[in-house]
Amino acid sequence: MIKHIKKFTLSIIALTFLFTNSIQGSENDLTILFTHDIHDNIEPYSMEIDGEIVERGGISRLYTAILNEKSKAADPLIIDGGDYSQGTLFQSIFTSHAPMLHLFGMLGYDATTYGNHEFDFRPQGLDQSLQSALGSGMKVVDIVSSNTNYDIEDKSDALSELEKTVDDYGVQDYLIVEKNGVKIGIMGLMGLEADSNAPMAEVEFENYISAAKRVSSELKEQGVDMIVALSHAGTSENAKQSEDEILAKEVSDIDVILSAHSHTLLNEPIRVGNTTIISAGRYGQNLGKLVVSPSGKRWDVKEYEIIPIDNSLEKNVEVEALIDTYKEAVNQEYLNKYGLAFEDVIAYAPYSFTPATKLSSTQEEEPLAHLIGDAYIKAVKEIEKDNYDPVDIAVVPSGVLRDSITEGNITVSDAFKILPLGVGKDGISGYPLLSVYLSGKEIKLAAEIDASISPILSFAKLYLTGMSYDFNPNRIILNKVTDVKLFDGINKSEIEDDKLYRVVADLYTAQMLSVVNDQSFGLLSITPKDKDGKLVTDFEDHIIYDNNQEELKMWVALTDYLKGFDKNADGVSEIPERYANYQGYKTVDQSSAVFSKFTKLNVFSLSIIGIILFLIILVGLLVRFIYKRIKRRRPKYSK
Repeated sequence: MIKHIKKFTLSIIALTFLFTNSIQGSENDLTILFTHDIHDNIEPYSMEIDGEIVERGGISRLYTAILNEKSKAADPLIIDGGDYSQGTLFQSIFTSHAPMLHLFGMLGYDATTYGNHEFDFRPQGLDQSLQSALGSGMKVVDIVSSNTNYDIEDKSDALSELEKTVDDYGVQDYLIVEKNGVKIGIMGLMGLEADSNAPMAEVEFENYISAAKRVSSELKEQGVDMIVALSHAGTSENAKQSEDEILAKEVSDIDVILSAHSHTLLNEPIRVGNTTIISAGRYGQNLGKLVVSPSGKRWDVKEYEIIPIDNSLEKNVEVEALIDTYKEAVNQEYLNKYGLAFEDVIAYAPYSFTPATKLSSTQEEEPLAHLIGDAYIKAVKEIEKDNYDPVDIAVVPSGVLRDSITEGNITVSDAFKILPLGVGKDGISGYPLLSVYLSGKEIKLAAEIDASISPILSFAKLYLTGMSYDFNPNRIILNKVTDVKLFDGINKSEIEDDKLYRVVADLYTAQMLSVVNDQSFGLLSITPKDKDGKLVTDFEDHIIYDNNQEELKMWVALTDYLKGFDKNADGVSEIPERYANYQGYKTVDQSSAVFSKFTKLNVFSLSIIGIILFLIILVGLLVRFIYKRIKRRRPKYSK
């Protein structure tokens, strides 16, 4: 009997050990849970995956997933890589409620960092958001920002106020936390492209690699066991543009890089030397999980998992209650002025457009973008009525398209998510539309920028409603476009180089023109003008206002357009069939024949060919010169 009791006791001890081990993991193993690029996707949303419409995301379900993982791991590190705001209607209360900072605090996050979109509301907007978070009395998340410089010449009052509030909030260069006996140093970095995508930030960003070297050195002096970088820089299939892989090579002391900004989903981590790079996709559709084990003074990957946030997870009641208060605040503080509510159905889509994850992934025409372009043109026409000065072209860059339309009912919230970015001169959420004039020559150049530059600089991808153009991606750079015409959807007409044409675009697009100019070394210069041909010096002076003298927001133009289609049997506006297909705005010729590459050469391509020929001749002359010198120096032998 005693023998059986001993066996039973030993079995219980063994089971207890196994259970404890499954919960806590090996000694000093570290679990890291991570997200990035949530963009205020606080509620679940529909998306298309492999032809099936599914529901993903939502902070309430994310919390459930985090709690599940916390029950398995010993004191996990929970981090976010920035761009936590700007992307849904919840951004309209960014300044007054700072919802994601509170929700991160509620979910137990250890740290986040700034993404470029945290600066969309300009310094005063970020200042107000941080103040709101501090004044709420609620728990908020720590913020690390290692390469943000507020000490600039001619500092504005708004930037001075932001600097003070940043100190009050406790934003730091780095943070040191201890998890499961591991001392971890956490830094936050703004990458190069992300920096260029924050035209209203006013702050200056130190080069992210030099900042990472400086902070890593300080953290090593502090005796940390692990260095984690919350890097809002991103990865790319193009090695020269993969900023976080470059970071890993240049700063080998970093153990883990949480890579944000590029919205990348890595189903397996990238290993560069001893550095592990991780990404979990955008909009909170997944929770990433990394488990590492100590290996000498560095860390090996023991486990890596991408956990879908879907309807298999229950919603957390406490989080849902807080979200409901935020939705009511959105209705009261923002949507009421437009006569709308968060969940109002405004239209029906009988088909799905290009899935959000594939938007702008090719150089082809994008029907959703041209629906938006038509919306801009109609909005201006309805505002100006009898005084309407015809809009020739509406510009929709890929960078402002943040979501798509899936088959089914479209709500106000859905429409806003497509064009959510920014803030206007009025300080109210949403970029406004503006009206400028470009010469015919510049309009043709815009087509060439899309054809030639967008594969190199993603934000240069443009959709131009009101014109058609043919291009061959196999032709010489800056000479890929072979034909450009004005196009109203039915008829085509010639574009005159010296004539001015009216163009409507959003404020962000106008602000990014200087970036294209800088990065092309002035070769691709487009200078917007007024109706009289005078150069535009302040884009905000050319904002379009509605009949109530409110800024015409790009998302409002889209919403009004969606509401105005013919009604279906249910009395709901239905998107017409014409937007289901290409309409001839952009034609891509994939011909690779040699002769096609050298026809219709423009000044850019002739210059490039000239430079190449000059270099070939120069190299030939140099080789000939060296050959003659060698020949002269050869010793002459007599027989």
